[in-house]
This record gives sequence, C-alpha cells and structure tokens, in this order.
Amino acid sequence: MEYAEILHRCFRCGYCKLPSDYSDLSCPSYLKYRFETFSPGGRMWLLRGWLDGQLQTSPRLQEIIYSCAACGNCVEHCNFPKFKDHILDAFIAARGLMVEEGQVPPTVRDYFKAIQQSGNPYKAPQSARGNWAKGLDLAAYAGQEYLFYAGDVASYDERAQMMARAAVTALKERGVDFGVLGASELADGNETRVLGERMLFEVLAQANIEQWQGLGVQKIVTVDPHAYHAIRNHYPALGGQFEVFHYSQLLAPALKAQPPAGPGRAVRVAFHDPCYLGRHNGEFKAPRKALQATPGVELIELPRARKNALCCGGGGGNFFTDIVGAGPGAPARERVREAVANGAEVLAVACPNCLKMLSDAVKAENLDERLAVKDLAELALGR
Repeated sequence: MEYAEILHRCFRCGYCKLPSDYSDLSCPSYLKYRFETFSPGGRMWLLRGWLDGQLQTSPRLQEIIYSCAACGNCVEHCNFPKFKDHILDAFIAARGLMVEEGQVPPTVRDYFKAIQQSGNPYKAPQSARGNWAKGLDLAAYAGQEYLFYAGDVASYDERAQMMARAAVTALKERGVDFGVLGASELADGNETRVLGERMLFEVLAQANIEQWQGLGVQKIVTVDPHAYHAIRNHYPALGGQFEVFHYSQLLAPALKAQPPAGPGRAVRVAFHDPCYLGRHNGEFKAPRKALQATPGVELIELPRARKNALCCGGGGGNFFTDIVGAGPGAPARERVREAVANGAEVLAVACPNCLKMLSDAVKAENLDERLAVKDLAELALGR
C-alpha cells in the first residue's frame, strides 16, 4: 500500500475520535460501535496486522474498514501533522485492495453492480434521471453561465428531489443563469472512489469531463457536497478543469441582494455542516450567510459544529451501504438528539445525503413534533 508507512507511525492516542475540546465523540463508526477497532487508530492497527499477514480478510474486517464515513474528523484532530492528511487515503487504499481481492461487504458489491449496470445506485432507468425538475420550466444547458448538476441522490431520492427543486427555484428567482442536463446527466463517482473502486471512478469522471467539455461548460453548481468535492479536487488530475460551486455559495449573496419571505415567524435554526463541504473543503460561511439572510431565522450553533461537526453517518458510501446508519447509536440519531437538547426547532442542511439521514433519524427518535430537518433553500422559500 502506498500509505503503509503511516500505519506504523500511529500512536493510537485517541484524539482522532474527539472534537477539539475533547467533550464528546465525533468519529461516526466509533460512536456507533464503541469498539476501539472501529476508531481510526484501531483501524490502522488492524490494517498493519492485515498487511503483515497476521490477519486474514474476513467479513468482520471488511465491515470495520468500510464503516469509516470518510468524514475527516480524524484528519482534523490528529496530532501528527506529517501524516495526518493521509489517514483517509490509507483507509481508501485498503478498500482498493479489498476490491482487487473481490472481498467486500455485500452492500458495497451491490452498489458497484448498480452503478455499472444502471448508472446510479437506485437501479432506476437513466430516462428518469431528470424527473426531479418536472414542472419547473428549467432550460437545458446550452452555454449558460452555470451547469446545474443534481447528482444521484437529488435525482432519485424523493426527499432530496425536493431539495434540488427548492435550490433551483431560489436561484432562478434571483436571476442566476443556469441550465440542466436532465436525463443525460451522469453519476459523479465520488462514492465509487471512496469505496475503493478507483478504475470505475475514473471511467465515470472521464465520461463527465468529456460531456461537459463538449458542451463548453466552464462553471458548475451542485446541491451535492460529495459531487462538489469530487469535481473540485479529483477531476483536475483527470483533465477536468472546471470552476465548481456549492449552491449555498451562490445562494448566500443572492438572498442578501434579494431577501426572501422566509419562514414567516421567528425560528431557532441550527446548521448541520456537511463533511464534504465543511471539513473537506473549508466552506463554513456560505450556508450560515444564507440562513442569516433569511428573515425569521435565529441561527444557533451546536456544540459540535464547523470543523468539529458530527457527521450524519452517510459519508464514505455509508449512505448506500448502511453500515453505520441504523440503530440507536447511529450518528444521525445522536445529531438530532443534540439539536433538540440545544433548543433547535429546525436542523438546516445543505446536502441531500444529510437531509435524508437526519430526516429518517428524526422519525426514528420520535422527534417529529420537536424538530424539522430542512434545506437552506426550503427555508428561504418559506417552506
């Protein structure tokens, strides 16, 4: 493994499991399972034994390696600057070896199969990919300033479709010039990459790059921080040089210039930082500025916020593989309990994965009458 050296340098001190004030737990897999093997340091210890031949690939080892949500909390809080930036790279490389061996959890195998056969993890027809935009009178992309990229979840998940519809409506009402691809949009591949199927990721990325370059696309705006991350950080190495924006980065100044109606009454709103927008890409201000520009929103901060934010548990492919997403100890359920305990009436999100994970967690915790999970644009539209 390219990153094998760092496995030997990890002291397993435990800071990778915690936020910066050490007041709680912030590693999603450790939070759920509470075994040291599910912490970043424990995972490194297992990988070291695995590479040295002391451990064999087993369903349990696969579960532990694939339980990582790739949220970046370990990278943020590791005390060893010379290798901290490669912690997730090592875990992804280990997954890559398991893919090469054909030794992956069944849900991961099924995810890859769905992507290869259907072009999306929902096994839905390609012709249905643009159905989320029906009735909105959105223009097909034909040289507009921005290509609006919805991504897999916002294209096919019913709740996330509402998020995409709210985002394009809010942007369109404020004169942002964009077009959509509809049924010709393709998967971005970020989860494929994080799950260890590098070759399939490159195939997906190259298909997007060729399509977008052929259309003359220069700027892309997306609702999905996972797609934002892939296009911004991994497409350039494959020849895809695009200026990419998360929709909150366009929404914040647009709302300030043209204030929305808002929710109509004073509402205590806490913002849940998406890992792929916040920790991975350093964007913490734009979503908060959008909320602050929405009349009636009283923005409050949760104890675990910004660089210390608690992941919803859907990253690293877990949104689809569901290794850490279910059960009372699931990080999404911990997150909604935290929001209620700190007086939030609404938990605002800016990621379709987070929207789905946290909405389901509210139902599982029977908190429907105390907490609503809403997207930034939905709040701006008064929904």
